[in-house]
Amino acid sequence: MIEIERKFLVASNDFKQEAIRSTRIIQGFLNTDKERTVRVRLKGDKGFLTVKGKSSNDGLSRFEWEKEITDEEAKSLLNICESGVIDKIRYEVQVKNHIFEIDEFFGDNKGLIIAEVELNSEHETFVKPGWLGEEVTGDVKYYNSQLSKHPFCNW
Repeated sequence: MIEIERKFLVASNDFKQEAIRSTRIIQGFLNTDKERTVRVRLKGDKGFLTVKGKSSNDGLSRFEWEKEITDEEAKSLLNICESGVIDKIRYEVQVKNHIFEIDEFFGDNKGLIIAEVELNSEHETFVKPGWLGEEVTGDVKYYNSQLSKHPFCNW
């Protein structure tokens, strides 16, 4: 239940040609406390409730628990979330042994594109595709919970 991931800005739209899947995601937060974030997500036609713990000092890892819920439950919970719902399309791109999840944001976060790669250990190596930009792992302003409160359009 420990999630290890690295985050990067995206330097070009070339990833879209390599995507094996794309899904629209609407998500909101029931709680954005840095000690425990509670997220509601509608991913395509599936709902999810996710609890994330505080990030490690380097931002590479944190506790994550997720449970699938019905889309009706997710829609109902989205109605009581804190303000600042996130709207994005997630593209999945396979690069060698890793899947990169690239989020293209809309609404108040339009223009922001972030790639994440999940790892099995903090020191695992991976191939960096040419469209991958600056690393922002551990930079709290790029967390979705923060983007919901302090959107990209206000930076």
